[in-house]
Amino acid sequence: MELKQLEYFIVLCQELHFTRAAEKLGIAQPSLSQQIGLLEHEVGMPLFDRIGKKNILTDAGKTLLHHSYNVFHEISQARAAISELQGLERGTLKIGSLLTVVNYLLPPTVIGFHNAYPNVELSVQGLRTGDIYKGLLQNDLDLGIVFLPLEHEDLEAIPLYKEDLAFAAPIDHIIAKEACVSLQVLKETPSILLPETYFLRQVINEQCRLMNFAPKPVLEMTTMESIIQMVSKGVGVTILPKAYLDYIDHIHIKTIPIQDPVITTQIGIAYRKNKHLCAASRVFMDQLIKTIKDERFH
Repeated sequence: MELKQLEYFIVLCQELHFTRAAEKLGIAQPSLSQQIGLLEHEVGMPLFDRIGKKNILTDAGKTLLHHSYNVFHEISQARAAISELQGLERGTLKIGSLLTVVNYLLPPTVIGFHNAYPNVELSVQGLRTGDIYKGLLQNDLDLGIVFLPLEHEDLEAIPLYKEDLAFAAPIDHIIAKEACVSLQVLKETPSILLPETYFLRQVINEQCRLMNFAPKPVLEMTTMESIIQMVSKGVGVTILPKAYLDYIDHIHIKTIPIQDPVITTQIGIAYRKNKHLCAASRVFMDQLIKTIKDERFH
């Protein structure tokens, strides 16, 4: 059993299509089929059920996939431990961050880290929670900035700070004159919210459910920037993290605290359990924690 075969196998599991997997790997489809055939011969059982043009993982395939990720995890651990001997003179650090915090939380830490360790290749991606979990588990990410509590047994997290959600409304909107407002505003006021697959929307939905109503936004948009643009044009109100609204400080938007109830979320750093946290990861985490203490996060 060769590492190359396991690499091919993982990509095929992701694509479940020989032609697409071969294209992604940059090899000919017959070569991929041959390597998977050799792997199945080595294992002694079929890894895929081929039903027409569809490929479905067998139980043996699912078992091998789980252990394949562990194999590559151990290899990355070895590389991290060896690169530790070279300090922070080289290497890579890949971070996945919630879209809701990537703009206002990370820049000071990223700039400081890059200035101090310019030879470390730093990659920061704005992702949804599920994609961050997947990236950490598949060793595509070293660290993740996520909402807590964590919802995966193979991941660990360190709490960073708590943040309140707040209403954002056009400056000439009726609620913009209020010192604070109730979540009940969503009942009678047009709103623009994130889709229901997003954690923040689920938090809002749950609080509304406790108040015996469901929010019915006039628009659902997947980025905070697009939501803010709609609010600034008077389309409706929204609910977003207060720290983000304070950070952008939009001249056409008023931020109004939510009372009855106050809605709070917690942000943390996540990483894979039993992962060797290299020097770059540890230094970045330390700098991020310092940034939070120095800024207005709490």
